[in-house]
Amino acid sequence: MPDPLNESSDPNEGRLEPIGSIEGRLHAHECRAQVAKRLNGGAAAVLILEALVVLFVPRAIVQSGPGLTPWRLSAVLAVVVLLVVVAGLQRRSWGPQAGLAVQLPVLATGFFTAVMWFLGALFVLLWVYLLRIRAELLESPPVRPANGDG
Repeated sequence: MPDPLNESSDPNEGRLEPIGSIEGRLHAHECRAQVAKRLNGGAAAVLILEALVVLFVPRAIVQSGPGLTPWRLSAVLAVVVLLVVVAGLQRRSWGPQAGLAVQLPVLATGFFTAVMWFLGALFVLLWVYLLRIRAELLESPPVRPANGDG
């Protein structure tokens, strides 16, 4: 007897093909591509947020040490531009590694003001966490819904 709660006329609706089939492999590839695209967008957003944080560094530099010299301002602005460029490159296969590499110049802004050692370290930890989550999500098998759960 048909389930009155399930009004679908197609008994195969909501079910995925077996992973070994061509359709199942195509679906798994499409799912991974969507997950990768979303992860790339999240990584780019973190880099843009990081660029905004680094833009506040000159305000802190003015109040400490020798102040804001033209060289220091140029270095900070170069880091901001680098972060924005790498954010735009996150869709490339090497984009996540570039995002991790760009954390070193951010950490180096700690030579200008001590608080950036702390903030830079937080962003490094965040970036390592993002790469770990990315690896787990992209290497795991696709989630298959249970029968009838659609």
